[in-house]
Amino acid sequence: MKTISRSWRLRSARVALAALAVVALCAALGGVLAPHDPLAQHPSDMLQGPSLQHPLGTDYLGRDVASRLLAGTGLSVAGALESVGAAMVIGALPGVASAWFGRALEWGALRAADTLMIMPFTVFAIAVVGALGNGMHQAMLALGLLFAPLYFRVTRAAALGLKQAQYVEAAELMGASRRWVLRVHVWGKVLPTVAVTTAQAIGQALLVVSSLTFLGLGVQPPAPTWGGMLASDLGYLAQQPWAPLIPGAAIMITVGALNILADAIRDSTGAGGGTAGAAGGASVSRAAVGTPKSPGSSASQPHAVRTGEVPADVPTA
Repeated sequence: MKTISRSWRLRSARVALAALAVVALCAALGGVLAPHDPLAQHPSDMLQGPSLQHPLGTDYLGRDVASRLLAGTGLSVAGALESVGAAMVIGALPGVASAWFGRALEWGALRAADTLMIMPFTVFAIAVVGALGNGMHQAMLALGLLFAPLYFRVTRAAALGLKQAQYVEAAELMGASRRWVLRVHVWGKVLPTVAVTTAQAIGQALLVVSSLTFLGLGVQPPAPTWGGMLASDLGYLAQQPWAPLIPGAAIMITVGALNILADAIRDSTGAGGGTAGAAGGASVSRAAVGTPKSPGSSASQPHAVRTGEVPADVPTA
């Protein structure tokens, strides 16, 4: 909640969230808001321009473009969210664990991340779809696997920085269990970095999902998607040269808003690049563990760890 409140103070974040709220509304209620059936074909109305009945015109089968754009928003956004959600689970948890649970797990996780990073998105997705069948969930699982190294690396970098923080070391010396340290001191500092990564990853995933549907993978016609609409409109540029701009603008606005939101979160929290944890740990460690006073001062002994940072009754392993 602190991350949201800090980001909301920035004007760029409010503009980005407003645009994303419109996209979310269209994704959730696109079928209800659509003025016509997005799958209904009317050959007598093929390739018509914008009008009162069809605000964005019709396509090569006489289907209402505005209705298809609204209906396709849900599938496109859902695909991006599904792939990023899978990547977060597959990548973020091992990223933190690899920094805390021994070299064997660290070595295996790093080798798996390096292997996935060298695989091209489209080729790997095509291979998975060919092996498991052409479906939305299969393609999004493939994308989730390829986005997982992104989460793994940023969360691991943040966790490694926090591991060296003095207040974390103090908690461990006082007998705090590893689970308690991770829950209280680590996850709260890692989450802003995860939020920045998620905003960026959703934008990247939306571009990849649009590319796959452009090629006919994941969601098959006649189901409307932004990438599928873009592919079909390119075949009729002579009749409607402006038609590809409609789904292209939807993709551009959504991805741009996500990138602006990621920048706003980074600016408001100091997260980003996987180094937020280290920076946050350095600033808090001085308050968590005191330093010795000079010999001439009234208190020459080091300050004890403040109970506000590490309670005395922390659970032990």
